[in-house]
This record gives sequence, structure tokens and C-alpha cells, in this order.
Amino acid sequence: MKYLKIKSRARAVLLLLGLLIGWMPARAQTTVIGLDSAEAQALRRHPRLRQSDEEIAEQRALKRGSFAPANPDFLWSAPTGEMWAPGVVQTLDLPNVYRRQRQVAQAGVVLAERNRDVSRATVLRDTRLAYLGLQFAEAQVRQYTYQDSLYRTLRLATERLFAAGEVTSLQRISTDAEARQATVQLQQATEDLHAAQRRLALLLSQPGTELATSTDLRRSGPELAQTGAALLGTLPAADSSALVRSPTLAAATQNVALSQSGISLVRARRTPALTLGYQNQAFENSQLKYRFQFGVSVPIWFWTYRAQLQAATARSRAATYQLQTQRLELGTQYQQALADTRKFSVSLAYYEQTGVPQSRAIISQSQRLFQAGEVSYLQLIMSLNQAFAIQNTYLTTIRDYRQALVELSYLRGE
Repeated sequence: MKYLKIKSRARAVLLLLGLLIGWMPARAQTTVIGLDSAEAQALRRHPRLRQSDEEIAEQRALKRGSFAPANPDFLWSAPTGEMWAPGVVQTLDLPNVYRRQRQVAQAGVVLAERNRDVSRATVLRDTRLAYLGLQFAEAQVRQYTYQDSLYRTLRLATERLFAAGEVTSLQRISTDAEARQATVQLQQATEDLHAAQRRLALLLSQPGTELATSTDLRRSGPELAQTGAALLGTLPAADSSALVRSPTLAAATQNVALSQSGISLVRARRTPALTLGYQNQAFENSQLKYRFQFGVSVPIWFWTYRAQLQAATARSRAATYQLQTQRLELGTQYQQALADTRKFSVSLAYYEQTGVPQSRAIISQSQRLFQAGEVSYLQLIMSLNQAFAIQNTYLTTIRDYRQALVELSYLRGE
């Protein structure tokens, strides 16, 4: 009779647990946003892109002023010693100098545009990672909410059974410890959710807005597992092929072009300049008082131009080394992201095909066996912990795999 009584109470506990499995708490009023909408808002509002637009406007304005002759000299002279007469003198560089200045200005505009591409790719990557972080935080809150509710029910049932003398003190303490740990994990997950909401809201220039994603992270798992092998088959293994569209590499390449055009400009400025003047050079009774004058400005201070050329050459070499460094760093990052993608793709396929179905089977069978009296209370808790650990690792694997994909997209300029 006592065994039947325990079995009846166990069935009541499991019935209550079954009701809690489908229960989810109501979410507060939030603004639901999709990934495409988040990306569009970030590209439209992020101050980094506005800064890039202003830098492009600055370089275009400098290009319009690339034809910049020296200011004219307005002179007053007394050619006869009896009266003062006005005059003007203008120094002009050879046309090649102004052409080189325009080329430098155009290279500066292109560099600003390439830097804007880098800013755009960075904003997209940050937005995608922030959105993924919010999805992960939401999934964790749902997972820990379910765990917390289940362990709360187990603790209440254990308290009643302990009061009736039907479970031991060890079972009561173990259940209470698991329940308290689940509550702490839920509190931590909730704080992580609030932090993820604030992070995404700041990127979208919506501080104070409580955001929510439109897609559950778990729903992307099966799709990622199916497309993972096909995606890896299309990714080039060589860095040179994978990074041809990298905005960071394009900006570094354009910086080399800008520094090389600077060398050409310094060399062009070493040529003589022309001086034109129009002054009074006659006596008061002269029929032609104002006369033109011509001259040549000779660059005799050779050390100045030599130093400028050395500086421009060093700047060009530094830009070349910077380009090589960028290639090395981006290549290393690409290989790491590619390895992470392959690694997490294999893990994701395992959890989709084996791990998650096994965790569901563990939960279902442990409840059934406990109800039949074939496993103990502690064995039930251990089985549930094992199943929940598998499901939590599954969520982490989805997040890590998608982070690797985001990094690959950023490096490839997509």
C-alpha cells in the first residue's frame, strides 16, 4: 500500500510537470524587429557611417581646390623715387604640378570611399553579432525559465514527500540545490538579455527601446545544419581568392596608391615655377608706364625637396608594409573563421541528428521510468541535468556557428 501511495503521488507530480512543459511566461511589451530591418536601420542611423560621409565630402571639397596657385603679391613701388605706383606679381607652377595635385586629391576621395566601405562592413558585422546575441539571450531565458519552473515543482513535491517521510533528507537537499541553481541561472540569463537588448538598441540609435527578435534561435538550427556542408563547399581555401572583395584590404591598397601619388607630386614640385608681374616701371612722363615682367622661380633649396621626397618615399613604403600586414592578419582571421565554421558545422549536425533527439528521449524516458518506480529521485534529477546540458550546449553551438559565418561574411566583403 505504501508503494502504491508513493506511485500515486509521483504520478501527480509528473502530471504537474507535464503542464509546466508547455507553459511560457508572458513577455513584456517589446518592439519586434527582424535582422534585415535591424541592418537597414543601423546603416541609416549609425554615426560611424555619417562620419564617413563627412570625410568623403571633405575630400571632394579638397579636390575642387586642387588647382591652388600661390596668392598674388600686390606691390607698391617708386620706380622714379618721386611717386608710388601699384603693381601685382603672380607665381604659377607648371601644369604638371596641378595635375599631380588633382591626382592626389582624387586618390584621397577614393580612399575615403574605401574607408566608408570598411565602416559599412563593420556596422553590418556589429549589428549581426548584436542581433545574434539577443537571439541567444532570448533562447537561454526560455530554456532556463523551463528548467526553473520544472525544478521549482520538483522542490515543492519533494518538500511534501519529505514531510510525509517518503523521501530522504539527501533527496530533499539535492532537489533544493538544483532548484536554487536553476533560479540563479535564470536571473543571470535575464540580465544577459537586458544587456543584449541595450547593445542592439544603441547600434540602432534607439536607446531605451526594449527590442525582441522575430526568429527563435532554435529554428535556425536545422536550416544551418542542412546548408552547412553546401556552404563550406563553396568557400575558397586560399586567402588570395577569399579576400579579393575585402573592404579592409581595398582600403589598404588605396592607401598605397595615395602615398605613391604623393611621391609624384613632390617630384613635380621640384621643377621651376613661372612668375608674372604687371608694374609701373617708368618715369612720370613715359608713354607706357605699366609693363609686364616675367621670371622663373628656381627651387634652389634642394635639401627641402630632398627631405620631402624622402618623407613621401618612407610614407609609401609604410603603406606597402601596412598592406602586407593587413593581408597577413586577414588571411589568419579567414583561416580561423573557416576552421571554426567547419568545426561548429560538424557539432551542429551532431546535435541536430543525435544530441537534441537524445535529450528529448532522456527527459521523456526518465519521467516514464520514475513514474513506474524503476529509477530513483536522484536518478531523475541527474537525467534531467544531462538532457538540459545537451540542449544548452546546442544553443551555444548554433550561436558559435553563426558567429563564424558572420566573420566570414565580413572578411569576404559580403
